[in-house]
Amino acid sequence: MKNPLINCLIYFALINLIVVLLGYLVVRKRAILAAWIILPAAIGIVYFIFQNEHPIIKMLAIIATTFTGMKAIAAAEGYKGKPLTLKFRQWVVFASGWAGMRPQPFETLGAPALPNAWPMIRFGISRIVVGALLILLAHGLVALHLGSVLTHVVVSVILLISFSLILHFGLLGVSAGMWRLSGVNTYVLFRQPAKAKSLTEFWSKRWNIAFSEMTSVALFRPLKNKIGSAAALMIAFMFSGLLHELALSLPVNSGYGLPLIYFIIQGMLVLLERWMTIHQLQFLNNKLLATAWVFFWVIAPAPLLFHAAFIHEIVWPLAGLKW
Repeated sequence: MKNPLINCLIYFALINLIVVLLGYLVVRKRAILAAWIILPAAIGIVYFIFQNEHPIIKMLAIIATTFTGMKAIAAAEGYKGKPLTLKFRQWVVFASGWAGMRPQPFETLGAPALPNAWPMIRFGISRIVVGALLILLAHGLVALHLGSVLTHVVVSVILLISFSLILHFGLLGVSAGMWRLSGVNTYVLFRQPAKAKSLTEFWSKRWNIAFSEMTSVALFRPLKNKIGSAAALMIAFMFSGLLHELALSLPVNSGYGLPLIYFIIQGMLVLLERWMTIHQLQFLNNKLLATAWVFFWVIAPAPLLFHAAFIHEIVWPLAGLKW
């Protein structure tokens, strides 16, 4: 008897392979419009294939396909007006084996190992361990059967932190270190976000560098000279919101618009920070106030991003828990 999930995974692999192969052609021809057409087409096909599967499976498939498709857009923009020095094998490894959006580091794939690889790997492993311990803590809290709303909220927060530690700081940290062993100048994609002293710094230099690279190369830079930096920045944040809609709302078929609103808020606040800088307001010069500002605006609207349907259908089941 055939397993429907296995069939879906085979189709998923074939689609992403086609995207990778077409992606290199797109990059060679600098066919940016074609890359933008391939992206939604691939996501739509993958969603159709996995529409009857568990939301977690749909989420992972959509995220993977989105990143694969965005690689072609970012690389085509990145090499625009420049000679393509990225070989096909290097492209395939970059497109399928790394979360960052800059292909240039993979031009040295196969060179001698670079320094700081093992510290990155050890750091990543330590975060995976801490994340796993937090999941165990969440299980323990649920096992107490307290049944209060506060318990549900606390456990949800613990799980979100644990998954972030495992994926963002753990697995991606290990990945960065492993590629450095192969001569690729990969880098940490989450750079001590707690040290950010402004939302501008948080979103552009510390949190999810892959996303900031993606939106900067694919949207902000091409648009800023045409419509102005403020409008280009808002479009970049809105695009990030749409990508999070694909990852957080589409798999559970609920919460539509909430992640988009979250990133619109963030974009408006970054523009506010620019306005304060232009008018020489000293608010963010105080480190304590600046840290409180960043933490408040990242966390307070977070229920828009991680809405109830996402928490119930994806976060809790990932820990083997039920609402």
